[in-house]
Amino acid sequence: MQAKIKYEFTTKMWQHNAPGGWYFVSLPKTISKEIREHLKWQEEGWGRMKAVAKIGVVEWDTAIWFDTKVNTYILPIKAEIRKKTNLKVDHNFQMEVWV
Repeated sequence: MQAKIKYEFTTKMWQHNAPGGWYFVSLPKTISKEIREHLKWQEEGWGRMKAVAKIGVVEWDTAIWFDTKVNTYILPIKAEIRKKTNLKVDHNFQMEVWV
């Protein structure tokens, strides 16, 4: 496995405003800028980059996407993860992401 860079930050989960919208967290812009400058070559289609995320003791393989509208990476949070971590929209929590 290729070495991964670990980022830790406090964030909030939000829901996309479309009907049945997905849930996401936005990575801080400073972290997104650093990832984009140094690791953009790892991106696949639509600004997708493989990642590993961790909230509390729950860790999972995922991906982050670069959202050009807000100039930051976003990470989807599946229902299974929301249930395991008891996440609520607009509540601060600590998380880790490896890219």
